[in-house]
Amino acid sequence: MNYNVQLRNNINKNYIYTILSNIDLTRGIWMIYLAGKGMSLTQLGLLETVFHITSFLMEVPTGAVADIFGRRISRIAGRAMSLLSTAILLAANDFMWFAISFVFTALSYNLESGAGDALIYDSLKEIGEEDKYMKISGNKEVFYQTAGVISFLAGGYMATKSYGIAFIITIIIGTAAFMQSFSFKEPLIGRKQVEHERENIFLRQLKESIEVVRNNPRIGSLIIFTEIILTFTTCIFFYLQNFLKGKGCNEAVIGVIYAATFITAALTAPQVHRLEKVIKEQGILLLAPFATVVCLWGIAISKYHFVFFIALMAAEEVVYVAINDYINRMIPSENRATILSFSSMIFSFFMIIVFPVVGMLGDRYSLNFAIKCLGGAGIVFLLINSVLLLKQGRKSRVKIR
Repeated sequence: MNYNVQLRNNINKNYIYTILSNIDLTRGIWMIYLAGKGMSLTQLGLLETVFHITSFLMEVPTGAVADIFGRRISRIAGRAMSLLSTAILLAANDFMWFAISFVFTALSYNLESGAGDALIYDSLKEIGEEDKYMKISGNKEVFYQTAGVISFLAGGYMATKSYGIAFIITIIIGTAAFMQSFSFKEPLIGRKQVEHERENIFLRQLKESIEVVRNNPRIGSLIIFTEIILTFTTCIFFYLQNFLKGKGCNEAVIGVIYAATFITAALTAPQVHRLEKVIKEQGILLLAPFATVVCLWGIAISKYHFVFFIALMAAEEVVYVAINDYINRMIPSENRATILSFSSMIFSFFMIIVFPVVGMLGDRYSLNFAIKCLGGAGIVFLLINSVLLLKQGRKSRVKIR
């Protein structure tokens, strides 16, 4: 088959891979599942901290693996780690084994995080179609969100019957994703030549990638902006399971609420490229934090908390699709997976700090109080971000004059 055709086929294969690799019936129930096995909110926060410490330490090395040895190899290894982590979580009964499972879960995300986006962007770039990336990324999110809908509806229902069945089905589908990950064609653009000086290749890759970010500070500022938003939304995403359980919702109802967020996000993602054309980058950078803060406080103080939760996930989708495109446009192919891993590393750094604090506040006071604290932090971020953007706008106008 023609090489360009194989690269173009990566796009449709990636849609299939996205839905298979993200159908996880444990996604909406794992915190409830572990709470049922005796874990407190503080311990749940610590387990997520284990995940993010592992991710923080391993993001850049795994990104370098993808840039040096191939995005396809990194993706295959990630699927293997995901299967192992799910199996351990099913079999384990104490904090130590749960923590080991979370280490493997983190590694599965690390191996996929930079590699997956780099594989698709560079496939498009090699055939001269990288301008389609934002639209294709939005389409991919439809499959991701569809997987979420399936996961939360089926997982919530299965949890009312048997947590074990939910885990076993996840392992079976995960095996299918692992097999399908072998089918991708590796793009040659940006691949490192590693025949010589192999012992120094990782260090050289890291130095080159850091230099790219240093020479273009906008990459770093967009990464930090995105990961702060994702930290707020991720904390809500996980702790809301227990919040809703405390409100009297069973797993099936919680599954429906979470499925609704994924349906909304699936409808939002394909429209991001159109929205971006209207409000541009400046509009997204101004409106996203405002929407996030409104939704955080809506969850905390409104009886329609689930409506604000759905809106929060839609806002996150706009940020993810749009800014991921902005960042990719500024990154050389040979450093793409490594620099995208910087982004995930920053996210893990924020989560290491914020996630366990929310858990401890929830244990000591209430989850409602903890969410209000997140809302207060969101207001601070909103004010700082707005001031910085206004200053940048004034500088740009001065340069134009």
